[in-house]
Formats: sequence, structure tokens, C-alpha cells
Amino acid sequence: MATILRNSSDDTLCGYPTDATSLLEAQKHRASPTPLPKAPFSALCAIRLVDPIAFTQVFPYINEFITRLNVINDPSQIGFYSGIVESSFAIAQLFSIYQWARLSDIVGRRPVVIFGTLGLVIATAFLGISSSLAQILWARSLAGFCSGNVAVIHSVLGELTDSSNQALAFPIYALFWPLGAIVGPLIGGSLSNPASKYPDFFNFRILRTFPYFLPCIVSALLGLFGVVLAYFYLHETLPRKRRLSVSQGARVPDSYGATDIQDAALPAPPPPSIAGLLSNPVIRALSTSGFALCFIATAFDVMFVLFCYSPIEAGGLSFSASQIGYSLAVAGAISASIQMVFMPTLLRTFEITKFYTFCMALWPCTFAALPFLNVLARIGLDTGTGSIDAGSKVKIWATIAIVLGLSRVGCLAYSISMILVKEHAPNPSSLGSTNGLVQFSMCLARAIAPAFVR
Repeated sequence: MATILRNSSDDTLCGYPTDATSLLEAQKHRASPTPLPKAPFSALCAIRLVDPIAFTQVFPYINEFITRLNVINDPSQIGFYSGIVESSFAIAQLFSIYQWARLSDIVGRRPVVIFGTLGLVIATAFLGISSSLAQILWARSLAGFCSGNVAVIHSVLGELTDSSNQALAFPIYALFWPLGAIVGPLIGGSLSNPASKYPDFFNFRILRTFPYFLPCIVSALLGLFGVVLAYFYLHETLPRKRRLSVSQGARVPDSYGATDIQDAALPAPPPPSIAGLLSNPVIRALSTSGFALCFIATAFDVMFVLFCYSPIEAGGLSFSASQIGYSLAVAGAISASIQMVFMPTLLRTFEITKFYTFCMALWPCTFAALPFLNVLARIGLDTGTGSIDAGSKVKIWATIAIVLGLSRVGCLAYSISMILVKEHAPNPSSLGSTNGLVQFSMCLARAIAPAFVR
């Protein structure tokens, strides 16, 4: 894949031939980065935060949730049913993601981003009052369907930035997935069963009847805040829509979008078909490697949660829902630190395709390190009390930090993939469809990975 991308980038830039003039312009851009439009970029980051919170807040308590429903008699089958719940989100997203992206190339990015996120908010709130496995599956499927607009959100980022400021913008934007991966599990682990955990504050009938309503409604309210910000501050970025706004005399910020006002004056080509996109070897390589990346990363996330939940005697760590939430929050904190501190410098320093390959190569080491956690737990386990001694707990949490740190470095490949998609989209007007295709491949992997792991 690195060879394909390197050969392509020698001849084209963002889908267009390079010449001496464009190289001079690129040098000017590097010397003077284009300012980021702060309000739209902030609104986009807030919207980006909604998806990981809604997706991950269920992880700490999903096994416990299914157990409370009494739909199974064999506890060993909990992993199978929780895997179905987790896959339902990804399967629904899989079947909607390209359609959302294609629709955004026609009607515009802004309405798709706002309405999709609003649907995700509603689905998350409904999950909290679910009382059967069928209702849980319906809520998670609706959430997955609405979160299919993630490719459109990526496209807005590409249209907000150019080559001079993407090394700053993409790491900041990518920070909000790990930030959501911190907030989501903390919400799910800390606020589940609030009437039992905090009876002085949350001893209400609704919270006793629906013990997982509080984390769901808090997640939904955070999502609603993102919708409000997007409504007021996120403007349209689709080149054709911007061109219409310019022709009607509307003010478009000078730095707003990957295409400038001169580009907006050019006629927009129709969005390419799936076959047309796949005929491009770079897009095909990005779709294939994106599938592999998401399959591996999702398999690790699902395996890690099940590994933490399983008894020590069965090869796990016997963690509670709160401890699982804290460990996932550790992963998010590590990822956020890497994104903010190291990612901008790494993008400016290393050749992007080699960096992508390095991130992918870390995953085998990450999986190989998991069994050592169980070894540490077994060494420190007091068989009489069933507890682990303090020294072993410190070693276990330190090793968890190392293992999760490796996994978060591997996940930097997601940010790099977004940049590569932007640089190799056939034209600015087809950025939504191109992102949709690559994200479709990733969602397909996310949908089937839990079934293989469980």
C-alpha cells in the first residue's frame, strides 16, 4: 500500500496534477499556514465527540445489563449476546454510511451532520429505558444508522482545512475520539446503577426501574449540546453549496474549506460511483487497509473488555464495571496525550505512508501482551479471599497502561487514513463519497470483528 500511495503522490496532489506553479503555491502555504476557522472547527469537534461517547458508554455495563434481563441461563453465553449488541451498532452504521456520504454530496454536509447526530441522541436516550434484548438491539441499531454520518463529518474537516494547516487540525480533531473514549466509559461505569451506588442522591423510582438510564441520558444531553453548536456555528462546506452562497452574495470565510473561492467558481463534477472510486488503486488500497485496521482495533477493544470481565481462573482479570470503565478511560487518556503532544510533530517529520505502516505493525505486539496480565493476576491472587494483593494490582495497572498505550499508538493510523483520503480524493466535490467508501470498509470490519472474537 505504501508503494501505491507514494507513486500516486508523486504525480498528483489532492487528485490534481502538480506543476511548478502549484509547487510554489504549496511552499507559500507551508511558510504561512492558513488560519483555522475557530467557531466551525470547534463545533465540528463537539459533534465528533458525540459518536465515541454514545458508542463506548455502554461497554462497562453491557454484560451486566444483559444478565439483568434474564435472557440466558448459561453465564458463558453473555459474551455472545453482548457481541450481538455491539455488532448491531456497527452493522446498522455499515448499511447507512455510504448513503449518508452520497446524500451529503447532493444536499450538503450541514443538514446530514445535524440530523444524523440528533438521531443518535434520541437512540442513546431510548437505550436507557430498554427492558428487553429486542429494545436494546433496536436502540443500538438506530444509533449505528444515525452515526453513519461519520464519513460526512470527516469530509467537513477536509473541506475546512488545506495542506498548510492539516498537521495541526487533524490531530486536534482526532483527539476527540479518545476524549470520547475517556468520557464514555467513565459515564457508563460511574453512573450505571446509581440508585445502588449513590442512594443519597439518586434513589428515584425511574433509576431503580431503569438502572442504566442515567448514563444514557447524560450521554444524550452531551450529544444534544453538540447539535446546538453545529446548528449555530457549523456552516456549509460542500463546494457546490458554497459556490451557490457566493453567487448569492453570502459571506464565506476566506479560509473556509479545502477549496478556495476560485475553486468554487468552477463547475462541480458529479459524484463518482462506487465502481469509479474502486478503479482508483489508491482508494482501493485505503479501503482494504482501513478494513484491516478497524477489524484489528475493534477485535482488541471487544477482547479487552471481555478479558477484563472474565474470572481470573478463566483467563481474565475479574474486573467490575467501574474498573473496566477506568481502564478504558486510561486508554483514552493515553491516546489523547499522544494526539496532542506527539502527533503534529510526527506528521511534519515522517513520511506519512511509512508512519501509517509503523502504526499497523504495532498490533501483533499489543495482542501478544494480553496473556501476561492474567499471569500477574494469578500470581497475586489470594485463593482464600479471591482478592489480589496490592503489589500485584500496581503491576497489573502498569502493564494495562503499556498494553493500552501500544493499542492507542496503533490507532493513530485512523488519523493518518483521513489525511490520505483527503489527499487522494478524485476531486473536492467527491470527498464525501470517497470518505464514505473508506468508512464503509471500516464499518464492515467493525460489524464482523466482535463475532470472530466472541
